[in-house]
Amino acid sequence: MGLSLQKGQTLSLTKQNGDSMTNVRLGLGWDSAVPAKKGFFGGKKTVEIDLDASAVMFAADGKHLDTVFFNQLTSKDGSIRHTGDNLTGAGDGDDETMMVNLPAVSPAVQHIVFVITSYSQQTFNMVENAFCRVIDDSAAGSPEVARYDLTESGPYTAMVMSKLSRNGNAWTFQAIGTPANGRTPGDVLGAAASAL
Repeated sequence: MGLSLQKGQTLSLTKQNGDSMTNVRLGLGWDSAVPAKKGFFGGKKTVEIDLDASAVMFAADGKHLDTVFFNQLTSKDGSIRHTGDNLTGAGDGDDETMMVNLPAVSPAVQHIVFVITSYSQQTFNMVENAFCRVIDDSAAGSPEVARYDLTESGPYTAMVMSKLSRNGNAWTFQAIGTPANGRTPGDVLGAAASAL
């Protein structure tokens, strides 16, 4: 189990031996908080929650440089790869995952902000157990380094979950958890930029 972060806390992605992590995976997950309905043949049918995880890349001056999301699964510099869209939120573990090759991130990028949006306009009142976690894929066994569990719910359709920030050759991960509204990452660029 990784370190459990509270909203606003930051963690250095430098290992104990002083090396920086190179390949990290950001897992985002959630469950439906809507009670299961009785199905046509008596079985219970869970209400599906379709949220979308995105990575928004910014320069040091706050200029938007690139976005990785369900319509563009790889960043222009090739450093971030989205593993695909989960349409239901069903199942345990990560619902959507992004692989980040930190040394390959363009030098112009200072911050990578991770947001969740609801294209179908479902709100976070319908979501529970939302989380964001960092896994160190450059270490044996791919250990979880940090985890941020979202405790808030409300009538908003997006969430600025966390960010990676560059400090020289080192990176930090920060838990954010700021509500926003929007169907796509383009709708929440302002909210993502305000987290820098």
